[in-house]
Parts: sequence; structure tokens; C-alpha cells
Amino acid sequence: MNRTAILVGCAELPSGDGDDDALVPALSSLGFSVSWAAWDSGAAFEDADAVILRATWDYAARRPEFLAWCESVPALYNPFGVVRWNTDKSYLVELLDAGVAVVPTVLAAPGDTARFPSSDYVVKPSVGAGSRGAARFAAGADASAHVAALHAEGHTALIQPYQSSVDTSGELALVYIGGFYSHAFSKAAMLGSTMDSSGLYLSEKLAPASPPPDAVALAEDVLDAASALLGILRAELLYARVDVVRGADGKPLLLELELTEPSLGFRQTDTSAALRFASAVRQQLA
Repeated sequence: MNRTAILVGCAELPSGDGDDDALVPALSSLGFSVSWAAWDSGAAFEDADAVILRATWDYAARRPEFLAWCESVPALYNPFGVVRWNTDKSYLVELLDAGVAVVPTVLAAPGDTARFPSSDYVVKPSVGAGSRGAARFAAGADASAHVAALHAEGHTALIQPYQSSVDTSGELALVYIGGFYSHAFSKAAMLGSTMDSSGLYLSEKLAPASPPPDAVALAEDVLDAASALLGILRAELLYARVDVVRGADGKPLLLELELTEPSLGFRQTDTSAALRFASAVRQQLA
């Protein structure tokens, strides 16, 4: 049976950034006709068997419009309810409340007075992608001006103590496909990095990684808790990326859970990962 799959980018990256290139032959080998399209291009998304968000990295500035488009797509992966929940990082507070080990997170909505940690800390918009709008502040520094700027743009500010382990060991990204662990890669510290030529995200230094057992255990807890909050089975998530850092005590903490359009590090792992992804797409359609 021939099926159609559309990989979705944005106007600046209508065919992604190259990380997903292996998905086209992998999906084709399993019977899909594959194309790329920007989410706001007017392509016939409603006719596709699978519409897969991959590089929609301009959504943060147009989230209401983007969510309206997502809701209109019958066969969206991940589905609309997941995207709506995950594109606002206030989900981190929900996961904290559910007992997951998350980097301590405080929200300051427009009109609220922000409370800053006594240690070095990071302030970023709760709706954002590619680390845009994120800034690091030293202990005792007043980030009120940065928070005010975020509020002026209609953003809720998300405030977290800076995890110094990022400076030495960076972040660990664990990738799940169809609810199962697939592979992992490391990400060097991004704050202070230069913007990519597309202007959508900060450049990253990535490398293959083998996750230690405690990081895998945390990732499993995160996906179970998120699935419970969303009222879905883990298998209903075509893809997930769990970004983990080490806290001051050396224990792993969730930094972000990416369920909408994350880079999945296909260039940082073996070629069979793309085939696992393609197989999971078929499973979603079964």
C-alpha cells in the first residue's frame, strides 16, 4: 500500500536543517511517498496519511496561528493535544508537581513579580525555541529588565537556577521513537553560542552519547508522567526527546521534554535509527 508522508518545516527551513535527511529514504523504503513542506505553505496536508512536524522553528513568534494550523491537520504527529501542551514550557511545573526530578522552575506571568534564585540563574520565555530569548544571570543580579522585556512581548518568564554541570558536560538528549528508547547524543552549552544562519536557533555542538542508567531511568519517568498528564499511551508519541542535565548533587534532572519539533540527532547515531522512525510511523497508522 502506497502512503503519503509530509515532513514539515518552516519558510526559513522548508526542508529542515539536514538532520532529517535520512528519513526520506527510510520512509520511502517502507512504502511512503515523501515530501517536505513549510507548515504555512498551503500544501494539501489534509490529504496526507502522516504529517510529521520536524523543523517548524518559527512557531514561537506565531504560536496561536501555528496551533490553529496544527488543529486543522487530521494526521499530525505528534498530535495537536501534545503540541499545545508542549509548546509552553510551563509543562515543567506540571511535571514537577507530578513528582518528576525537574530543574527547579518558577513562572512569572505578565503582571507577576519575578522571584530570582540566590545562585546563578537563567531566564527565558515559556514559549520559545532554539534558546532565543534565554539569558544567564550571575547570583545576585537583577533580571527584572529582561523579565519586563519578555512581559512586554506577552511572554511568561520561566526562571531556573543555572546548572553549572552544563559548562563541563553539557546536556544529554535521550531520543524515544514510538515510546521506546532509540539513541542519545550530547549537546554542549548553548548560552553564548552564535545564531544559526537561518536566525531560528543557536548553533549546537552535538556528539553521539551512551546514556548512564540513572539518566535512562529519569527519561522513562518523564515519559510516563507526561503521558499520564496528557491522557495517552507512550506508544502514541511518535517521537520524544528528553533533555537531561546534572544537578549540584550529581543526580540527573529534566531540563526540557521536546515533543513537538526537536532535532532527533539522526546524524549522531547509526543509520538504523531512521528506519526505526519510519517503522514507528507505520505503527501509528496501523
